[in-house]
Amino acid sequence: MVERYARKEMSEKWSLQAKYDAWLKVELAAVKAWNKLGLISDCDKDKILQNASFRIERIDEIEKTTKHDVIAFLTSVSESLGQESRFVHYGMTSSDCIDTAVALQIKESMELIIEDVQNLKAAIKSQAMKHKMTLMVGRSHGIHGEPITFGLVLAVWYDEINRALELLQHAKSVISYGKISGAMGNFAHAPLELEELVCEYLGLKPAPASNQVIQRDRYAQVMSALAILASSCEKIAIAIRHYQRTEVYEAEEFFSPGQKGSSAMPHKRNPVLSENVTGLCRMIRSFVIPAMEDVALWHERDISHSSVERFILPDGFITADFMLNRLTSLIEKLLVYPENMMRNLNLTGGLVFSQRVLLELPKRGVSREDAYKIVQRNAMKVWADLQEGKKAIDEQGHSLFLQNLLADTKLREKLSESEIKECFDYRYYTKNVDAIFARVFGK
Repeated sequence: MVERYARKEMSEKWSLQAKYDAWLKVELAAVKAWNKLGLISDCDKDKILQNASFRIERIDEIEKTTKHDVIAFLTSVSESLGQESRFVHYGMTSSDCIDTAVALQIKESMELIIEDVQNLKAAIKSQAMKHKMTLMVGRSHGIHGEPITFGLVLAVWYDEINRALELLQHAKSVISYGKISGAMGNFAHAPLELEELVCEYLGLKPAPASNQVIQRDRYAQVMSALAILASSCEKIAIAIRHYQRTEVYEAEEFFSPGQKGSSAMPHKRNPVLSENVTGLCRMIRSFVIPAMEDVALWHERDISHSSVERFILPDGFITADFMLNRLTSLIEKLLVYPENMMRNLNLTGGLVFSQRVLLELPKRGVSREDAYKIVQRNAMKVWADLQEGKKAIDEQGHSLFLQNLLADTKLREKLSESEIKECFDYRYYTKNVDAIFARVFGK
């Protein structure tokens, strides 16, 4: 399986060519709308739609003088037309063109990200079904807790990524708005119908109210959705990094033939991909604060947001696309070691069953406080035995904890040998896995 990388489509959506293509698309939609409203003749409309074009080199040349990118762009476009060029950008301000065009770019980029997330979900689901009943130890504070399955871990990841997907879909709807409301948003030079027609042609919705710009809370929601997604992806990457630690070694990244882990130590197999994902997720999250700070502009508009967005939008989307494809490939090819998971599950001599024993005693009339004391004193003995180097499980398959419990006369007054041993049945901990999977993945 070949590793996926950031798709060419995503990079292309944020190229100079794509930016000016989007600007031209907005300007041509306005020409069509003005024609429908009766300002522009069919003849002039057709000439503009057929001939309007630009050259990036020419825009750069003009901008050296104008110091204004939209004017440079419009001048280049006008050079491809005749007298009909007077109707290009008619009644519009720069942000009418720019913000509506950027909405198109973000919307299309969000569609690619949403597709990436759906691919990631599919990869997680496939592994979850494969390891639905693969026993492993659950940890809190990094310390062994109780038995779980690797499938349950993956189900949690899937459910969380699905919530991130819902946020992305909502953010896509929030950003899919355009504006052709003029310099101060008062529609003084163009009717509301123009904006409605332009947005309809472009597959956007008209902003109910705007000033000189589309309000930047919309952008902040997009970057926040990407950041929350990145946080969940980093959570997955960190888990994989932990599973690959030598003393844990429950899962690891695929290590291809000929791959090298260290220039000095030939034995090394490092979790480089998940470490890379962790770093990329940090970068994606770093774009949230500037996006939020862009919400507060002076009065009807300033351009302090512009320089920020030239970074965070292309970098945010391209980085997220790369990260998601890398993480998806990592999950698809993840090497999972059930035997090592079971070895680690047995590492603490049966202590993972302590709560099960604890909960049996109140049924027999023992107070919770006394029950806790009985179970804890036997558990603490196990820690001491392990520190002395005793085997967690003896030749008969009895764990240290089970041995201690069976020898506890106080406990034996309440529970028989068979009842104590029954508390050490792994099936008790997997009885609801099917029901949980039905909740997460559907029946």
